[in-house]
Amino acid sequence: MLVPSILGKDMFDDFFGFPFYDDKDYRKMEKKLYGHREKNLMKTDVKESDSGYELEMDLPGFKKEDVKVSLENGYLTISASKESGDEKENGKYIRRERYSGTCQRSFYIGEEIGQEDVKGEFKHGILKLFIPKIEQKPAIEEKKYITIE
Repeated sequence: MLVPSILGKDMFDDFFGFPFYDDKDYRKMEKKLYGHREKNLMKTDVKESDSGYELEMDLPGFKKEDVKVSLENGYLTISASKESGDEKENGKYIRRERYSGTCQRSFYIGEEIGQEDVKGEFKHGILKLFIPKIEQKPAIEEKKYITIE
């Protein structure tokens, strides 16, 4: 039976899978972290221009305060967390389809880029970051000599 992808299962997932590779454990781990909506979180477009790279990431339902961007060892890491808010509400959920929890994604941008070089804004659930291109100085080739004994 074919199940539409809106019900959480893509109909071609199992059909095109490699028959000798068992990735059930990996899929269980993904399910625990994100549920059936892991494919819809943090969709990203990266566009290159003459002056740099523009990164646009969809973060629907998140507020500006929920999003953190950090740069460490050349890796730009974007993380977003959203709490469910169950503590304040009375009642019991019969069905939950909205995501609550933490998600994170990293991109390697190089160690020459500093935190002050990256510019960002967050509007209407879309995070836009601009990463400038920094010209790399050509490496000067050093002559290496072999010692003769």
